[in-house]
Amino acid sequence: MLEQFWSVIVAAVLPISELRGSIPLGIWVLHLDPVAVILISILFNALVFFPIFIVLELLYHRVFERFGWARGIVERTHRKGKPVIEKYGMLGLAIFVGVPLPMTGAWTGTLIAWILGLNWKRSFVSVALGVVIAGAIVSAVVLGGLTAFSVFVK
Repeated sequence: MLEQFWSVIVAAVLPISELRGSIPLGIWVLHLDPVAVILISILFNALVFFPIFIVLELLYHRVFERFGWARGIVERTHRKGKPVIEKYGMLGLAIFVGVPLPMTGAWTGTLIAWILGLNWKRSFVSVALGVVIAGAIVSAVVLGGLTAFSVFVK
């Protein structure tokens, strides 16, 4: 049983699947307790913020900052993205992360927060809020799909 939860955790922290993959995996495929799957998926997907943010900080300042093209990308993105953050604030980042579409999860939200030079504490709260929103949406779709499917199978 514990091995199956490791599958959910791994899916929740991977950049492609995140909780959009871990929740269906745990509930549909592995038939685990939905509440446990949802909580574990949200927790581990939100916590992925810290290693990503730290690695980006270290890699940029120790390696990529030396290259003009890397500095240019970061500075240009920072310049273009700053007005968007000023307009929508940290709630905009949370909504971006919360929309369960490709390229809108915790990994991308953390990357955006880092590139824009946002405060890491406020960014974590926004990313975590977005992960909770996405978790609620994905859970509703998965559990609703199971309920609808069970009506036709009986």
